[in-house]
Amino acid sequence: MSAPLVIVGAGQAAAQAVTSLKAEGYAGDIVVLGDEPYLPYQRPPLSKAYLGDEMTEDRLELKAPKFYADAGAQVRTGVRVARIHPAEKRVDLADGSHLAYGALLIATGTRARALPVPGADLPGVFSIRSIDDVKHFRAAALPGARLVIIGGGYIGLEVAAKARKLGLDVSVVEGQERLLARVACATISDFARDLHVGHGVAVLTGMGVTRITGTDRVTGVELADGRILPADLVLSAVGAVPNAELATEAGIALENGIRVDAATRTSAPDIYAAGDVASFPSTLYGRRVRLESVQNAIDQAKSAAKTITGSAVAYDPVPWFWSDQYDVKLQIAGLLDGFDRTECEGDIAAGRFCVRYFAGDRLLAVCSVNDPKSHMLARKALVAPPPLPVPG
Repeated sequence: MSAPLVIVGAGQAAAQAVTSLKAEGYAGDIVVLGDEPYLPYQRPPLSKAYLGDEMTEDRLELKAPKFYADAGAQVRTGVRVARIHPAEKRVDLADGSHLAYGALLIATGTRARALPVPGADLPGVFSIRSIDDVKHFRAAALPGARLVIIGGGYIGLEVAAKARKLGLDVSVVEGQERLLARVACATISDFARDLHVGHGVAVLTGMGVTRITGTDRVTGVELADGRILPADLVLSAVGAVPNAELATEAGIALENGIRVDAATRTSAPDIYAAGDVASFPSTLYGRRVRLESVQNAIDQAKSAAKTITGSAVAYDPVPWFWSDQYDVKLQIAGLLDGFDRTECEGDIAAGRFCVRYFAGDRLLAVCSVNDPKSHMLARKALVAPPPLPVPG
């Protein structure tokens, strides 16, 4: 019997890989190894509908157990991979057992970036990357509790919106001069600030954090100017890092995550990578890109399935993302970095508009606020520009 295809990681990319492998006619055995006690599930709702008690846990599941059985896939939950041996085509598991593979797909995703200040390990300091993270956070998120969110990006602002709905007293502290500074222009940042302030959130920008105060549990957040914000709970929302340690120890090439070619191949024979953990060459943007999005997890897993089954195609997507905050849906098509001018269309005051980002005459991205038509048009338009050369 030939060795199975092993997928390390049990998230969106893993579920899609199984789906696509079945569609491509893959007839071999598949083993999915996940370190959480859950079948592959959706992560975007964790900071949105699931946190707000608007979605039950069972609805997070991407596929029912029967689907995996019918696809010839064994999903092993609560299993941690300790090491990958490319030369022997074997993975070591944390329980001391071993598993041979014919091909290996690494889809280990990302984890929350550690908050680099004293007190970050105190009880009452949370991050949100998993179902269990949300369960623990919600248990502490009682009406009237004082929540300080460190980080004014998408996750931080999504949690702020849901926390206000749950009746918490919310403050957002962002080290940059404006919210969403790394991913949006000033027009979007100003809109987001007004939106949250209008819902009762205290927003502090251009402000660093020096430590989390407390002895047995968090009591506050000390700011760079010496002030202390009282806190019953703190959310660290300062970004994510790729779970690439297994690849590092196996000698697989890295470059902002696991380096893959346009067909999801890593530097090791018969090992592929997809999803948040992988960086790929984008001819559309002329550089290597690592995306943390559902779109990327799904589409790159489809590409991996084609490569594994012998029908490789170049993966070069138009990235898209979304964020739900209160009654606002923010949708982004494309990547914003490198723009030198913007154009705004619509009614900002009414909360329905879009911002287009350009480098010279080239359209790079579009941010749409409650404007799904402009978002869909942008996704079509961004396919059209001539590709840029990809360095190295």
